[in-house]
Amino acid sequence: MRERLFDLGLWLLLCVPVLLGSDPNDGGSWAGVVVGVTLLGGCVAVSRRWPPVPVAVTVAVSLWSTPELFTASYSLALIAFGYLAGRRQERARAALWLFGAVAAAGLVLTVVTHASPGQWFTLLLSLALAIVAPWLIGRYVRQYDRLVRSGWELADRMEREQAAVADRERLRERSRIAGDMHDSLGHDLALIAVRAGALEVDPALGPAQQDAAGELRRAAADATARLRDIIGVLREDDAVAPTTPAGETVEELTARARASGLAVTLTTTPVPTLPGMSGLALRRVVQEGLTNAAKHAPGAAVSVAVTEDGTSVRVRVVSGRGSAGATLPSGGTGLVGLDERVRLAGGTLAHGVTGDGGFVLEAVLPRSAPAPLPAAPRSARELDRARREVRKGLARAIWIPLALLAGLGLLMAGVALWTQARSYLEPEDYARMRVGQSLAEITELSDGLPDHPLDGRPQRAPAEPPGMDECRYYRSTMLAAIPVYRLCFVDGHLADKAEVP
Repeated sequence: MRERLFDLGLWLLLCVPVLLGSDPNDGGSWAGVVVGVTLLGGCVAVSRRWPPVPVAVTVAVSLWSTPELFTASYSLALIAFGYLAGRRQERARAALWLFGAVAAAGLVLTVVTHASPGQWFTLLLSLALAIVAPWLIGRYVRQYDRLVRSGWELADRMEREQAAVADRERLRERSRIAGDMHDSLGHDLALIAVRAGALEVDPALGPAQQDAAGELRRAAADATARLRDIIGVLREDDAVAPTTPAGETVEELTARARASGLAVTLTTTPVPTLPGMSGLALRRVVQEGLTNAAKHAPGAAVSVAVTEDGTSVRVRVVSGRGSAGATLPSGGTGLVGLDERVRLAGGTLAHGVTGDGGFVLEAVLPRSAPAPLPAAPRSARELDRARREVRKGLARAIWIPLALLAGLGLLMAGVALWTQARSYLEPEDYARMRVGQSLAEITELSDGLPDHPLDGRPQRAPAEPPGMDECRYYRSTMLAAIPVYRLCFVDGHLADKAEVP
C-alpha cells in the first residue's frame, strides 16, 4: 500500500510540469497533455520492475521535443527516473549502455539535421546533469542502504550465533561433567569391586562374610552398568549442576589403587606437573589405565611410567594378563573420550595389546597449552564482503563521472579543432584574391573558400564598410582567434578584403 501511494504521488508530481508546459492557452495542445500524462503513468507503473525503461521513454519524448534533450515538461521526470534507476537497479551495465545510446542518438540527430556541434554538447550536458548525476546519487544511496541493512542482518545473526554458542557451551559443560562423573565413579566402583573380590576369596573370613563380599562385588558391577546406561542423560536447565570430583595427583591415584588391592608400580617420582588441560589429561590417562586394569585384568600387575623431555611428557600404563574370572562390564567409550581429551590438550594417544596378552595405554602431552586456532567468524567475513561491495560502488560513482567529463572534454577539443580547420583560410589563398573577382573566379584561383566562416563579426572588430551585401570572416591561423580575414561581397563579387585585428 505504501508503494502504491508513493507511485501515485510521484506520478502526480511529474504531471505538473507537463500540464504547465503543454498549456493549450500558451501554445500547447490537449493532445500533448494527454500523451505526456499517459506516458508518465506507464513509466511510473513499470519503474519498479524495469528501472531503465522509464528513462529511455522520457529521453525519447524529450528528444522528440528538442534535440538538446532539455525540456521544461520532462526535465523533472528525467531527474526522478534517473535517480530511481540508480536506486533500484542491481547492475549498472544496462544504464551505462543506455547513456551511451542516448549520446550516440544525439550525435546522429545532429549530423542528420546539419545542426551545430554545440547542440550536441548541450545534449551531453543535459544527459550528464539531468540523468547521470541523479543516477549516481541513487547508486550511492543504494550502496549505503545495503551496507546498513547488511549491518543489521549481521548483528541479528551474531545474536543468534551467540545464543547458539552459549547453548553449545552449556551442553559441552554438561557432557564434560557427565564424563568426569563417569570416570571418577567408574574408577571408584572398580576399586570397590577389586577390594570386594579380594575379601570374597580371603580364607580368614567365614562363608557368610565371603557371601557378603561377593554380593558387594556384584552390586558394584551392577552400579557400574547402571551408571553407563544413564550417564548420557544430562541434567535439565533448571537443575543444579553436580559438583565435579576433586582432582588427584598421579601419586595419589596410584596410592589409592594400591590400597584397594591393585598391584600398581609407579616408576617415576615425582611426576612432573603440567598446566591446564595437559595436567588434567595426564591424570585421566593414568586413571583410565588403572580402571581398565581393575575391570578387565583383576590380579594383574600394573606399571605406570611418566617420562619428560624439553617440550612434552610421555605417560605409559601397562597391565599384564589378569586371572580368570568375571570382569566388570564396559561401555567401550572410555578410550574414545580419553582420545578426545588428549587431542584437545594438543597431544596424541595410543593403545593396544602387548605380546604377553596384557594392555598398554600411552599418551604424549605438550608441556604448554596449545594455541587456539585463529578463525574469522562468518559474520566478520560477510561484513568485510559488504564493505568491499560498497567501496566498489563508491569507486564507480567517482570514476564514471570523471570518465564522462574526460571523454566530453576530449570530444569538445576534437570538435573545436575540426571546426577551426573548417573556418581556416590559407594566407596564400587570401593573398591571391583580388577585389572585383566573383566567387567562381576565387574558387578557380585557390582551393576555394572554407566551408564554415565564423559566426558573425568578432568582438571589437572595426565596422564593416557600408553598402556591402555580405561580409564573411575566416581564421588567418589555425589555433589563434585573431587576426581574421574579412571578405565582403556585393552582387556575388568581392568588394573589400581586409585583415581585421
